[in-house]
Parts: sequence; structure tokens; C-alpha cells
Amino acid sequence: MALNPIDPPFTSSDPYATYVNTSCLDLLLIELVPMAYRIAAGLSAREQEQLHPARKNNAARQSTATEASASSAGAKANTVAKANGRKTINGTGASDGVEAGLGIGGIGGTAPGLDEEELREAVFYRLESLGYRVGLGVVERFSRDKPRFTDTLDAIKFLCKDLWQLVFKKQIDNLKTNHRGIYVLTDNTFKPLQRMSFERGREGMLAQAQPFLFFPSGLLRGALSSLGIEAQVQAESAELPGATFQIRTAGAKP
Repeated sequence: MALNPIDPPFTSSDPYATYVNTSCLDLLLIELVPMAYRIAAGLSAREQEQLHPARKNNAARQSTATEASASSAGAKANTVAKANGRKTINGTGASDGVEAGLGIGGIGGTAPGLDEEELREAVFYRLESLGYRVGLGVVERFSRDKPRFTDTLDAIKFLCKDLWQLVFKKQIDNLKTNHRGIYVLTDNTFKPLQRMSFERGREGMLAQAQPFLFFPSGLLRGALSSLGIEAQVQAESAELPGATFQIRTAGAKP
């Protein structure tokens, strides 16, 4: 018995259009951020090895000696931990999902040769660039049947309504502008931040949430670029799960 194809959730003029579950974006962002930190840390470590080959050899010799002593200490630690009913990883008291030097879940912290701010900038560049390319492609395909925008404000409204609905299944809650090239978009319940907890306290959680705004910032910048508008996008969250995106177009005046 043949099964009829499922109708798409909304009409589309593209006969080759494909659809995915909206949860895919949430899962993608969850994996993208720690992956970007791991890549940045790995590239930095490789660069340090190339710049200081002698240091690498010394580190290898020290690592061999340390592993021998750590093996003995780890066995003792595991024995003590089992007696106390506490789970250990490699003889340490670390918990699952925590990577040394990269903070909780592999997010934040430092990497070899980089301080915390440099690592954050490297991750921002990687995630923002990925979002930029996605924004370019999405708007180019989604707006091809729409008339070209002649006013920047109309283009921003298109992002607030159509693009946000397409990507996050809701519209932007508030749009403000000074009518001189600066636009502030506010989403009171930004979907990628809705499932974050406050286990680290408010300030710690806001800092932990910041990297998850890098990809959407690039998405907005790419979308605007596809519409012929060059702009800079900055995002922040003052209260979870809300997010604010400030768009500053070329030649904007405060």
C-alpha cells in the first residue's frame, strides 16, 4: 500500500523544498558552541606545539613521568571514592561533561596560548561566521519571490516577522530604532535560551549563555547582507531567556 506524502506545514513555491523538525536547530546550537571551543583550543595547542617544539618534547617527558605517578594515585583515589560512594573520572573528582581547561561542558575557560578573552574572540569569529553563511542562504532562498526592499526599516521588519518566524517559530517581541541606522530587536523568550538553568547563579549563567548568541548574531548579519545592507550585530542577554540584538548599519549615528 502506497503512502501519500505529508503536506508541508505551509505553502511553498519551491517544489524541491525540504523540511526538518524545529528541534534540530536547538540540538545544533547545543553542539555548535562546545564544538567551537574545542576546535579553538585544539588549533591553539597545535600552534603552540609548532612555535615551541622543544617545549613539546619536555612536556611529553614530564607527561610520561606524571602518568606513572598519577596511575598509582588514581588507583588510590578510586578506592577511596568507591568507599565514599562518589563517582570519579581518571582518578579525579571531575563530573561528567566537564573538560579540563574549558569550563562546564567544554564552554568558557582558557586554552593553551590563549587567555579567556582571546578564546572567546576565537569562538565568536567561528560561530558568527557560520551564522553569517546560513543567513545569506536562508534569506536568498526565502525572499526570492518578494519584491526588493527599498527602505532599511522594511528589511528589518522582514527579519522581525518572516525570518524570525521561519527560524524560531515566533516573531520578535519588540523593535526600536533611532531612525539613524540603529535598530534594537528584543526577544523576551529567545528559544535557544529557554532551557538554560541557573545552577551557577544568575551572573554565571548569563556569561555561560552569551556564546549561544554568537550564531544568531551572524545569522542576522548574513540576512541583512543578502538584502544589500551591511551592518554590525551585537547580542546580549540581561535576563534569561530574553535576548537583545542591536543592529548598527553602515553610517549609523547614535
